Amino acid sequence: MTQDEPTQPIGPSTPPPSWVPPTVQAPPYRWTPPPPPPPPRAPRARVPGWIWPVVCVLALVVGVAGGAIGGLVYEQVRDDTPGTVSDGLAGVDTVSEAPLPAGNGSIAAVAARLLPSTVQISAEYQGQEGGATGSGFVLDRQGHIVTNNHVVQDADQDKGPINVVDEDGNSYPATVVGRSSVYDLAVLYVPKAKGLEPAALGSSQALRVGESVVAIGSPLGLSSTVTAGIVSALHRPVTTGSTGDDSSYINAVQTDAAINPGNSGGPLVNLRGQVVGVNSAIATTGGTVGGESGNIGVGFAIPIEQVRITADQILRTGEARYPVIGAKVKTGQTSGDGAEIDSVMPDTPAEKGGLEKGDVIVAVDGEKVSDGIALIVAIRAHQPGETVDFTIERDGKEETVSLILGAETG
Repeated sequence: MTQDEPTQPIGPSTPPPSWVPPTVQAPPYRWTPPPPPPPPRAPRARVPGWIWPVVCVLALVVGVAGGAIGGLVYEQVRDDTPGTVSDGLAGVDTVSEAPLPAGNGSIAAVAARLLPSTVQISAEYQGQEGGATGSGFVLDRQGHIVTNNHVVQDADQDKGPINVVDEDGNSYPATVVGRSSVYDLAVLYVPKAKGLEPAALGSSQALRVGESVVAIGSPLGLSSTVTAGIVSALHRPVTTGSTGDDSSYINAVQTDAAINPGNSGGPLVNLRGQVVGVNSAIATTGGTVGGESGNIGVGFAIPIEQVRITADQILRTGEARYPVIGAKVKTGQTSGDGAEIDSVMPDTPAEKGGLEKGDVIVAVDGEKVSDGIALIVAIRAHQPGETVDFTIERDGKEETVSLILGAETG
């Protein structure tokens, strides 16, 4: 019973009413009329027909101006690292298609195709302008030239002048985009040489021992010199440089084509007119590998596959990276029994993989390793971050260890 309901006496004397109206009732729902319609809009004035062409012209002018301003800003931004390309080799116009047919046997035809793409390089050396001479080839249509690091290293360190001379004798100033002492490669940027024809890039892996090749460059300062020979050997591990600090390790293409000082950085070319390597060093009668004496028929070229990788890294960042395991090996041993680990550095792939001093690495990914130089070359044929299997001998037993390669810059 609620307070809203009146009490009634109980008993038969007063009959209950059949219906009692409620004393409390909710208010009825109210109907809200819709809002009045908005007033009619005034008719839009028609735009004269001559306005639209004017608008289009103004939009075009603004777009062109904006593009020009954006281009200027881009050039200013990239002045810190001239010649770099964010997409690397994918962002420049290189050539891979062979300019000559597969059956070509003419060295003259190869020379005719490659001489316009080969340049002479003159660089400051020990304070003397033009003290270092070398060779190079045109990488793309954006003004990039490939050469050896040792040709331009001194000039780059001293901020000295570097000049590139084409087949016609035109000289252009060049700057170093980046270089790698580890792979003995450098990329130059020559804005005024964008009209030079790029050399076609081939494959050293397709070469066969005994196949004819052509070397082009500027030996002893004699520009546009062509020599020919054969592929004497493939995958030849050699090291160049006078000290351990400036040594480069090359998984080289060996050739008997005449290569002399000044050929460094020039192209080694197959008979289809494709670059298969970069001429880098020659063996001397003293048994060393360098470039100071004359040719004795034993020259070495950096495989074009490594050139592609290093050039791509340099174009992207101005630097090159190389793989490491974090262990030092003895490079003076030539027993052919493998590479003995001399020390293992802390917190490196070698330590994490369980390698120890005294272990002898006899194979990398199943390929035999004869000595320390061969091991370094085998490792540097891979890329940082790759997982590589190392076969080692320890206490007379052989086992395989998988390592994820680390990275260093150089």
